[in-house]
Amino acid sequence: MKALNEQLFFLIKNAQAGSGPAMNELIKSNERLIWDIAKRFYGRGCEADDLFQLGALGMIKAVKNFDLERGLAFSTYAVPMIMGEIKRFLRDDGPVKVSRSLREIASKARRCGSELTQKNGREATVKEIAFALGISEEEISAALSASEHPDSINRPAYGEGSASLGEIIEDSSRFDEKLITKISLAEAAGKLDGRDRQILVLRYFKNMTQSKVAEKLGISQVQVSRLEKKMLEKMKKLMA
Repeated sequence: MKALNEQLFFLIKNAQAGSGPAMNELIKSNERLIWDIAKRFYGRGCEADDLFQLGALGMIKAVKNFDLERGLAFSTYAVPMIMGEIKRFLRDDGPVKVSRSLREIASKARRCGSELTQKNGREATVKEIAFALGISEEEISAALSASEHPDSINRPAYGEGSASLGEIIEDSSRFDEKLITKISLAEAAGKLDGRDRQILVLRYFKNMTQSKVAEKLGISQVQVSRLEKKMLEKMKKLMA
């Protein structure tokens, strides 16, 4: 497995050491990933911005729990963490009914906690959330406790902040791999230079032959073939 690139490695390392700017940079650079996941949950009674904030909180937990020594691709690790954070929140409206007022307080507390965590580069405390919202610590704790799902299958599978066993069973075979591949492709394509990216689009998204691509770019078919081969090799390395 290819090691993380140097910039990402040190951003994660610094964020894990408590650097707020490093954590903010990781959130900013992964906004597209968070939105891609959040979009899957539109129309379930939660505003888009709230879904993003929940996803950002999942990203923060992914950064904090990521093992830099394992050689795992960060996006592969982050996807189920982000999904898990959103799904846990949406389960507040599940079989165990909680009063609307408690749900609203829990929603505000989670959003505020996510914002404070991003701002400070560490997990927000109940006291800090209570102070920011002007609500007592007891009310915050009660709302958050009431909205927790008691079913054991929903416990984090790999420790605090990770996806639950139920989420892994539900999604691993039909969604995560496709999403991760799609995101990895988009990330890799974004790192190609202009001509390589153009060849990628023309060949694999517009289904043009090498001859047609050569004609459009004003080069020979042999050059297109050579450039395409190098481009694909580059993509494989970027996605490794």
